[in-house]
Amino acid sequence: MDYQLTDTQAKFRELAGEIAEKHIKPLRGEYDHTGAFPREIVKYMADADLFRLIIPREYEGLGGGVMDMVVVAEELSRVCGGISLAYAATMLGTFPILLYASEVQKLKYLPQIASGKKLAAFALTEPNAGSDVSAVRTRAVKKGSHYVLNGTKQWITNGKEADIYSVVTSTDPSRGARGMSAFIVEKGTEGFSFGKKENKLGIRGSTTMELVFDNCYVPPDNLIGREGAGFLVAMRTFDISRPGVAAQALGIAQGVLETLIAFTKEHHLENRPLISSQGVQWQLADIATEVEAARALIYQVARNIDSGEKNVATISSMAKVYASDIAVRAANTATQIMGGYGFLEDFHIEKMLRDAKITQIYEGTNQIQRNIIALGLIKEYGSHKN
Repeated sequence: MDYQLTDTQAKFRELAGEIAEKHIKPLRGEYDHTGAFPREIVKYMADADLFRLIIPREYEGLGGGVMDMVVVAEELSRVCGGISLAYAATMLGTFPILLYASEVQKLKYLPQIASGKKLAAFALTEPNAGSDVSAVRTRAVKKGSHYVLNGTKQWITNGKEADIYSVVTSTDPSRGARGMSAFIVEKGTEGFSFGKKENKLGIRGSTTMELVFDNCYVPPDNLIGREGAGFLVAMRTFDISRPGVAAQALGIAQGVLETLIAFTKEHHLENRPLISSQGVQWQLADIATEVEAARALIYQVARNIDSGEKNVATISSMAKVYASDIAVRAANTATQIMGGYGFLEDFHIEKMLRDAKITQIYEGTNQIQRNIIALGLIKEYGSHKN
């Protein structure tokens, strides 16, 4: 289907596809086994200017938007949902800076991210603050000329591998969500260290770590926006980043579909290719239809965001829910059709199933997304009269 991509989007989709096929596919199993960070592949991404895509031109970027990010994330994830996160998580960590940082902050940090020499990360989740964002307990207390951060962040993608972290804290616990503030914290800042590296079910080619702040002194110039705006920074970031998670799920589902078609053409049952079975054909048709529907939804949401539409929380959540659910369902179906082969590492379907699962969980579980969608519906239709 022709989605009328711009020349730039088509070019970078092709570049991302080349990186995925030539550099990621041969090594995805190795990174899945070792859990090492794919630094060499990140360099290929940087050399291809993938990190410049969403950065405005005045900060050494290419001036693209969420749609540009989506087509790249999809194409990388088609081969490996884990390795693709080095790119996607950097975009997530960059959005707070793009949205709310001062001009001085943008001039300092965005060119570094655009070059790919420094990765970014977003630090919000804590041991007792996941779905309930307002439960953040990492404190930032103003002392003299600095803020002092204390607390622990959990499950941070690109943890330790990034250089620039957008960190959400509480500056006034008595005000709840209105007492939250966001800061840019650089790796190497005194009092900022790393804790446990997580050993995960899937996305093992992505590093996930604890961030530890122990009397970490951060200058007030690193405050993103104003004090008390942290909750807004986080929520608006998620509104425009969730299509990226959806694109990751979409890419995985597309990879499942391609792998399953190839398998059912090559493997036989009763001297006939599996793909000639009507039962298999119907399941392939269902997966293909859901993949195309997810793509249409994600692309439209991304274009709405890029057009300047503000009220995108509902449709952004819809894209994330739908794409992640169909990715898990497609991988599970493929595993069943392939039988024992699907349970082996050789065909990478079991890896796709493991990688797909997290897309239903992070950046807001799908249960939370359904809450957001329902609230949007209530708001939209609450004033309507029968």
